[in-house]
Amino acid sequence: MSGVVLPRRKALMEKEMAQAYTVRPIYRDEWDAAMMLAWRTFMRFEAQDYTKRGIESFQEFITDHVLHRMFLMGAYQVFGAFVEDEIVGIISLRNETHISLLFVDAAYHMKGIGRALMEYVVNYVCSEEGYHKVTVNAAPYAVGFYHKVGFQDTGLERTNDGIRYTPMERCW
Repeated sequence: MSGVVLPRRKALMEKEMAQAYTVRPIYRDEWDAAMMLAWRTFMRFEAQDYTKRGIESFQEFITDHVLHRMFLMGAYQVFGAFVEDEIVGIISLRNETHISLLFVDAAYHMKGIGRALMEYVVNYVCSEEGYHKVTVNAAPYAVGFYHKVGFQDTGLERTNDGIRYTPMERCW
């Protein structure tokens, strides 16, 4: 019987959370907060899976001025989940269909925010960009999540510049 109650309770909790946050593109003045969220979450959950070089590479990526300029010009999209005015999750796209960042603040893990961000991006890619596939290089910590939301591995785990990842895609 408890197997029946738990999924229902989880669905109710996710429904309540869905009403408590919004997902939208981030604004220019929210860039720093979004990248700080990515850094904080990376250090707490992912850094232990990386070498010192991998951690440095990630930090260089999120602080890169060229990336920030691409965002300002609209060539790098970042979407956020917000509780009131606080950013609690982010997802970003490069090259119209490749997820390059997906992070949810630790206090909001397991509340449906990562899934909501993913569905927002899938809908965006389909309706705004006209594609039916999204790719990602999933960090070891995130592989299970991506499998749960419909991604399939397209190759074995790799390491590039100290960053470990599994290439994946989701088609619809």
